[in-house]
Amino acid sequence: MSETKATVAQDDLQIVERLNAAFQTIKSEIAKVIIGQERVIEELLITILSNGHCLIIGVPGLAKTLLVSTLSHVLDLKFSRIQFTPDLMPSDITGTEILEEDHTTGKRRFRFVKGPVFANIVLADEINRTPPKTQAALLQAMQEHEVTASGETYKLVEPFFVLATQNPIEQEGTYPLPEAQLDRFMFNVYIDYPDKTEEHRIVKTTTSAMVHDLQKVMSGEEISRLQGLVRRVPVADHVIEYAVDLVRSTRPTEPRAPQYIKDWVSWGAGPRASQYLILGAKTRAILDGRPTPSTDDVRRVAQPVLRHRIVASFNAEADGVDSLQIVNRLLAEIKE
Repeated sequence: MSETKATVAQDDLQIVERLNAAFQTIKSEIAKVIIGQERVIEELLITILSNGHCLIIGVPGLAKTLLVSTLSHVLDLKFSRIQFTPDLMPSDITGTEILEEDHTTGKRRFRFVKGPVFANIVLADEINRTPPKTQAALLQAMQEHEVTASGETYKLVEPFFVLATQNPIEQEGTYPLPEAQLDRFMFNVYIDYPDKTEEHRIVKTTTSAMVHDLQKVMSGEEISRLQGLVRRVPVADHVIEYAVDLVRSTRPTEPRAPQYIKDWVSWGAGPRASQYLILGAKTRAILDGRPTPSTDDVRRVAQPVLRHRIVASFNAEADGVDSLQIVNRLLAEIKE
């Protein structure tokens, strides 16, 4: 029995080594098309391998769609893009039933036509531009990995990953996601403007006739297998304790929470944040070629995990403090 376990562990170590090599290849392939954004690419891969979903905040024109479509090509995954608008209906996402006639028998029957959510990577562009009913249709698919129509349940293809985007500038005519729905996203990633050198390269490459030949690095079947590997990665108790302490410190009702949390936070992060901190830390470790995560891995994924799970109070707004600043202060003060 112990020999079998040792063999399994050895096999996992070999997979970790291969994944680290594949990760470097994935980054180099994406870099042929996307200039910079290395942190965003790493966080997207962590989310996919953790079997989570990602919410990206960024102004228009930062190549969010191009980044995701390039990633899906390199990973050999089916990609679909849904532009969220105020008139978008739930059936426009999940699919609809149509009435068709069998020309042989003359009988009519309903047939379900699958919507764009039946893909491996779904880009939900400007998710806050559609009413809550339509938002809920996508969020249910994210949670259950299935769609129900007329009493029939249809499983989504695996792996299944949703990347939703929001524009931080225009807020008129939007329907902000409630905190309970935001909590379903593992990561909240902020895409900033490129620096001058990167912008120079972007303009130079995108205004030329250059055509990029991208190679496929990983298949959907391999990704599903790696998602299982993440669950088997061992974690030391002190790493879990650090993640739990960090999350509990965001709650103003926690007796040991700092005074500024009680002053600036209305609601802190729930247990799902602790789970995602550990899953993200595990994935980051194996992408880096290490068999187990450290507290540093937890710290590196803390910002995208916690920034959308902390509801800042009016006092914080009056003091010019946002949730990211609160997370950074906690990271600086909470000891490992």
